[in-house]
Amino acid sequence: MQFVDRALARRFESAEEMPQVHHAHADQKMGPHIGSAVEPIAGGHMIFAGLGSPIGRAVGMGFEAPVTEADFDQLETFYYSRKAPAQLDYCPLTDPSLLEIARKRGYTIAELNNVLARKLDPAETFPPTPAGFTIRPGRPEEALAFSAIVRESFFPDGGEPAGFDEMLAPMFAFPGALAFVAEADAKLAATAAGLIIPDHKIVALFGAGTLKPYRGRGLQTALLQTRLQVAAQAGCEYAVIVTQGGTTSMRNAERLGFTVAYSKATLIKEPPAV
Repeated sequence: MQFVDRALARRFESAEEMPQVHHAHADQKMGPHIGSAVEPIAGGHMIFAGLGSPIGRAVGMGFEAPVTEADFDQLETFYYSRKAPAQLDYCPLTDPSLLEIARKRGYTIAELNNVLARKLDPAETFPPTPAGFTIRPGRPEEALAFSAIVRESFFPDGGEPAGFDEMLAPMFAFPGALAFVAEADAKLAATAAGLIIPDHKIVALFGAGTLKPYRGRGLQTALLQTRLQVAAQAGCEYAVIVTQGGTTSMRNAERLGFTVAYSKATLIKEPPAV
């Protein structure tokens, strides 16, 4: 993969930015009671998708110009007015002003993730789907079943955020959305999703899950290959996966040629006590 400079990192960050933007817009139409909102800020977007939702933070700030105190005032007003903590992603290629102001204002690290990327080639071919399984596009009416597989994969012992299944369902209506399922005997066995972001020629990959009885069969590898092929044919130049270190998702991605472009942090500051 080519050297990752600030311009390329900005493109990669759209893989976390635009799915959240589309989610907020979908909520505004399908669930206005949630109060989801999205606004531009410092070259990126800040997103709110409901209190307690794992979706909703500022992404893409500080790539085009230094971040200012006024930007942070805008950020904190946006989230605090909704009784939510202010959250933003800090990439090491962001202008240093972002980290300087965040440190001065008392932000702490809420999460660390690796951003993995892979160059795409529309002429690339992949092995066939594992025997006994069929991979096909997911259908909107399968949204809750799709979400349930992701939930069981990421929260096998429970503890998922409230409304997790419903949270993923709007994804099927996103512009540029990819949703694929692997099935055996007409039953869903695994899922995988993505979002084509034409402005940046990026495909963001997410929503991968496999039911326990079907694990170890190569389904996630096959689903990943399917999405890479579709995205390359759609004109994407890079595929991006954001994941925590040491996970199965990271291992599967590296096996298919993804490399870590950089690691990044989500910074958080709780609203002032009332």
